[in-house]
Amino acid sequence: TIGSIVSAAAMAPFATPMRSASLQLSALLCILLCSEVWVLQCGAAIGINYGQVGNNLPTPAQVVSLLSSLRVGKVRIYDVNPQVLAAFAGTGIELIVTVPNDLVQPMAASAGQAMQWATANIKPYFPATRVTGIAVGNEVFTDDDEALKASLVPAMRNLHAALAQLGMDGYVHVSTASSLGVLANSYPPSQGAFTPECAPLMLPFLRFLAETNAPFWINAYPYFAYKADPANVSLSYALSDPYHVGAVDPYTHLQYTSMLYAQVDAVTFAAARLGYGGIPVFVSETGWPSKGDADEVGATVENARAYNRNLLVRQVGNEGTPLRPRQRLEVYLFALFNEDMKPGPTSERNYGLYQPDGRMVYNVGLAQQQTTSAASLSLAASSAPPTRDVGKDLTCLCILSALAILLTSQAFLLG
Repeated sequence: TIGSIVSAAAMAPFATPMRSASLQLSALLCILLCSEVWVLQCGAAIGINYGQVGNNLPTPAQVVSLLSSLRVGKVRIYDVNPQVLAAFAGTGIELIVTVPNDLVQPMAASAGQAMQWATANIKPYFPATRVTGIAVGNEVFTDDDEALKASLVPAMRNLHAALAQLGMDGYVHVSTASSLGVLANSYPPSQGAFTPECAPLMLPFLRFLAETNAPFWINAYPYFAYKADPANVSLSYALSDPYHVGAVDPYTHLQYTSMLYAQVDAVTFAAARLGYGGIPVFVSETGWPSKGDADEVGATVENARAYNRNLLVRQVGNEGTPLRPRQRLEVYLFALFNEDMKPGPTSERNYGLYQPDGRMVYNVGLAQQQTTSAASLSLAASSAPPTRDVGKDLTCLCILSALAILLTSQAFLLG
């Protein structure tokens, strides 16, 4: 219930015993002192969207080589391209694949169609290719096609049943990625609620997620909020700068330094209003464009670097939202490459961390090592965004870790 969520949220800052907190902080020191562990944890935290709407992109094998060298552990694609699925075999990288919108209605109408799709597109590659999720459609709940929206949950149920028959339902989640447009209100987070149009569709959807232990995937872009009202939306807040004072929810008294994390909690509260507050909410897409048209305020390399870097720092720290501080928020950055064939404004073609030829658009902290198959994600060595001083970050962490050792010793002596 909403009441229990609010109560838990209010108690969250005081919920961790001193000994547990001390041990956690001490562990941070060990991570900082052991660079290989630091690198591995950084890479394992990263989720990236691998879009393919371009005529100059590297081959799937080259993409997999890049991702593996960076130790990226989670990838989302927008189709079931057999070359891509085959290329990911044996890598251990978790993969979310997508059922296109035009197949949702046929899949809803026929259990056989769902079985045929799963048999042709998932079974031949599983488990060598580690498919862990299937997004049925993309942003269907905010589509204008009413028949498509009504078909979504029946299609998901048919697909889940097909996976169960194939023995894969325990390994592969079935969900869908929704835009933030499903919310009528997202601020303050505790007042999050679905639109009147979406709410009736959300009930069966949330019921399905609860029954199958699947996550709610949301595509959320603070960039759009800043672009729409730069005079009143704080850039630092939109960029998830952890040093920004942020905003306090007047009802829960939780402090938010990240608009993205606030948006996620708004979805959680909206689900709780319908009786499904326990469903995990993950970010299936988020990013910031490095270039835009004249009227696309804030679309710059500096802001894109700051946004993605701030999120990576939070991911490395296993940070949860203020409402769910102990559950690390799973985030998929958009996108791996700039895609030159995407329609729309200039920003649409400039969300990538990399150019198609493999050059970084900007250094967010990812760096390949040339002499080893490992990668370096050095949050200290790469150039810092304007809103952060990474040297101070690491210094503070070291000080906190040293303090944690003293607290740990004291706790054990007193315990």
